[in-house]
Amino acid sequence: MPVRLVLADDHLVLRQALKALLERRGLEVVADEADGLAAVDAVKRHTPDVAVLDVAMPVMGGVEAAREIVRLKPECAVILLSGIEDSRFVKEALKVGVRGFVQKSQGADDLVRAIEEVRAGRLYVSPGASQAIVEAASTPSGSSSQLTPREKQVLALVGEGKSTKQIAEALHISVKTAEFHRGRLMKKLNVHDTANLVRYAIREGWIAP
Repeated sequence: MPVRLVLADDHLVLRQALKALLERRGLEVVADEADGLAAVDAVKRHTPDVAVLDVAMPVMGGVEAAREIVRLKPECAVILLSGIEDSRFVKEALKVGVRGFVQKSQGADDLVRAIEEVRAGRLYVSPGASQAIVEAASTPSGSSSQLTPREKQVLALVGEGKSTKQIAEALHISVKTAEFHRGRLMKKLNVHDTANLVRYAIREGWIAP
């Protein structure tokens, strides 16, 4: 089954060009709309796999539309398509559930890659994005100040590449307790995979890069 998409951009020529490009890549554009509100309605009607939204649209902008789409159809991954240069904007978009950020200056291959990545449950940031955008998207929203001393110890050991069993041995605790602490710190830091946890540990200075 091809990936099913809703596409929204208020520029008709761009929207038609994107639709043609995506369909040539074997993707199915089930609806293409000119504003965010229409995109939300289309997602409700068609239940697509991915919604690709321009940031600046009439009636309802891309971030607001993304918020509604994620609330109504959380299984639909959302990609924002724009000349994104503001890291604060990216943080807000991440909060509402956006999973992909693609620069309009990039080619069709970049958008197709973004669709593949968000479908696989991963976050995608366009290669053309500024370093500030990349950092905003890869920085967990939580703070290490929320962590207990034990959780900080676990974080440091995770950052060193230790397995849960090795962490338990190093701290003289059971594997079950180590798993508990690891799960708690990931929840507090809003991190959902080991790679981002290691990145956070390096950024916070718990381990050397």
